[in-house]
Amino acid sequence: MGALAAVVAAPHLLAAQAKAPLIVYKDANCGCCHLWVEYMQARGYKATVTNTDMNRIKAQYKIPQGLASCHTTLVGGYIIEGHVPAPDIEAFLKQKPTTFIGLTIPGMPASAPGMDQLPFVPYEVLTFDAQGRTTVFAKHTKPTR
Repeated sequence: MGALAAVVAAPHLLAAQAKAPLIVYKDANCGCCHLWVEYMQARGYKATVTNTDMNRIKAQYKIPQGLASCHTTLVGGYIIEGHVPAPDIEAFLKQKPTTFIGLTIPGMPASAPGMDQLPFVPYEVLTFDAQGRTTVFAKHTKPTR
């Protein structure tokens, strides 16, 4: 009877562990974006990657210039701008905020996932709303796995 219960429960457990798919827009010439996608895929995400004109994407999703990074990702109805660590994305999606449209790491922080430069340089992940207002979502003072 225990084995039958495990077989019946297995699809539900797998569904609970499924991660929202990523739609990633990036410039074809940007290598660090590809490294971030690999980082996310290694953590169980499936990504559809489109090489495109990033100025058009930033305008389409109304990403303020000061919050922009090298790639833009759509996941779970939110915008993820740049090299945001997977645990931050997972925590944000779990919260399902209604006042924020996404997370960003403006620019290209040297030690964020996909950049991975050492020695480690601390950086912050910010939430942002439709008006471009931000709050600090997470502070990273050591490498994120």
